[in-house]
Amino acid sequence: MTSHGQIRDATGESASQTLPPISQRIWELRYRQEGSDATLADTFRRVARAVAQAESDPDWAGRFETLLLGQRFLPGGRILAGAGTSRRVTLFNCFVMGVVQDSMEGIFSALQEGAVTLQQGGGVGTDFSTLRPRGARARSTGQVATGPVSFMRVWDTMCATLQNTSERRGAMMATLRCDHPDINEYIDAKRGGGALASFNLSVQVSDKLMDAVAADRDFALVFPVDSLDDGGQDGPVEMRMWTGSAGAVLCRVWRRVRARELWQRIVHAAHESGEPGVVFVDRVNQLNNLWYRERITATNPCGELPLPPYGACNLGSLVLPRFVRDPFTPRAAFDFDALATTAALAVRFLDDVIDISHFPLPEQAAEARATRRLGLGVTGLADALLMLGKRYDSEEARQAAAAIMRTIAHAAYRASIDLARERGPFPALDADRFLLSPFVAALPEHLQLLIRSDGIRNGHLLAVAPAGTISLLAGNVSSGIEPIFRPRYQRLVHRLDGPPETLELTDYALALFESTAGFDAGPPGAMVDASTLTPEAHLDMQAALQPYVDAAISKTVNLPPGYGFEGVLGLFERAHTAGLKGLTVFPANSPMGQVLVADSGAACDALACQVL
Repeated sequence: MTSHGQIRDATGESASQTLPPISQRIWELRYRQEGSDATLADTFRRVARAVAQAESDPDWAGRFETLLLGQRFLPGGRILAGAGTSRRVTLFNCFVMGVVQDSMEGIFSALQEGAVTLQQGGGVGTDFSTLRPRGARARSTGQVATGPVSFMRVWDTMCATLQNTSERRGAMMATLRCDHPDINEYIDAKRGGGALASFNLSVQVSDKLMDAVAADRDFALVFPVDSLDDGGQDGPVEMRMWTGSAGAVLCRVWRRVRARELWQRIVHAAHESGEPGVVFVDRVNQLNNLWYRERITATNPCGELPLPPYGACNLGSLVLPRFVRDPFTPRAAFDFDALATTAALAVRFLDDVIDISHFPLPEQAAEARATRRLGLGVTGLADALLMLGKRYDSEEARQAAAAIMRTIAHAAYRASIDLARERGPFPALDADRFLLSPFVAALPEHLQLLIRSDGIRNGHLLAVAPAGTISLLAGNVSSGIEPIFRPRYQRLVHRLDGPPETLELTDYALALFESTAGFDAGPPGAMVDASTLTPEAHLDMQAALQPYVDAAISKTVNLPPGYGFEGVLGLFERAHTAGLKGLTVFPANSPMGQVLVADSGAACDALACQVL
């Protein structure tokens, strides 16, 4: 145990229960329940007992409590805040809403469903591609459409209104197809700052667009004929896959643009403001384990969970620094056996959450129980690498990170197979077609054989979330797979009973090093942070882990001051070539709120800059 406040050391043995100030604030603001939680251990006990209600053996309450007390695994914030309470909230962090029907009734029904989901604690993603482009006439009424961006403003106002009634910031993701006629308006919607503040934006980038970019061809912007007043009879048509349709539909060609100009417009906006990000939507569907039953066109707000209509997923993170033995010494080693054991327990825990959770909508409950998606991920990767003596931007570090994620993936799939043997596979499993999915086909042969013979409990198991507040609760470990933000910095934190306060934070790994080597020893030799890494180093770490993640990875590539458009263009194209499912960049001059301050006094440039 260090003075920095770690509750359990790397071996899992009990240590001091003193929390560092930032962990104390996070617990008080986000997770503590008045009347039941006198300490963080009480919170863990409450959650463990609630989740174990899904088990027939009462001993699982104690096992789950031990799992949480060791802080080798921390469930998502909705679970910590809601499990075992009387509050009518969901334990799922992430949802994608149903298809928005292109009518006033359909649009405002979708708005109401989004509001209910946000009100009960879930972040939402919505694909607005079904809404007619600005200026189009509806076949049924003849009314002129105002376009998807205009209705996004209605969603934005709704979310902001709900935020005023809750201590938790509402989170939404909007997506739009790259071939929608209003794509330019969508790309520019947040340029200059201020607009659509409750949304993250991503463009669904298709293989067809990327092929046209590579060949410098024109690219058709289209919309389904059946939704247009004239039926598309007065112009050329093409067959395209479209949101809400099981197969390709006849679309009217609205106009043609140069593919490279459209692609560069996306990148220019991202370079200027950090939005939109991109989702390589065809790759998402090609790599989807459940390709045979769903088509995905949207993600949760942070992008790590591509989900079908009404899809939902509960999250949890393995806290990687807890698995490093003898840190900062020549004997430093990662405990892969303990990692595999903990991952298996975490899978069981998260699977139980599905059965005890409330859902805002019955459609969400039905989808979650049909596929039983889980989102097991990691946090503290950069700290763990530093404790092992590996620079974040080295090939050695990427290989170590890949080995860690591969261990988690194989352990999680084996645990899910064991659960299927005990409880039955997920209802939507078609084993023959499930085994054809590229991720499953790349698993070790013995796991594939077990899936064929015994089934598997969960349609997906892995996603790497930002884990921002969870990382702070764990003693300010580095977030998700992000590099260390800064060795020391300040963070603005809201209080329930007064003005915000500024807390001085030291990175977990650095504090651990200084507790043994001494404050005057200087930083560890492998110490690097987000300000010193190249954008390519960020991207390469994401690419190293993606082969072992069956959903996706939330990762923001920080752009240093002066990083030009051509560099950003190269990053997006490199992301596509590297097999990533999406990419978001964060420019140094982003207009997003600045609440992290480096020890030099400079404002932060990390996506995690949110007031807590």
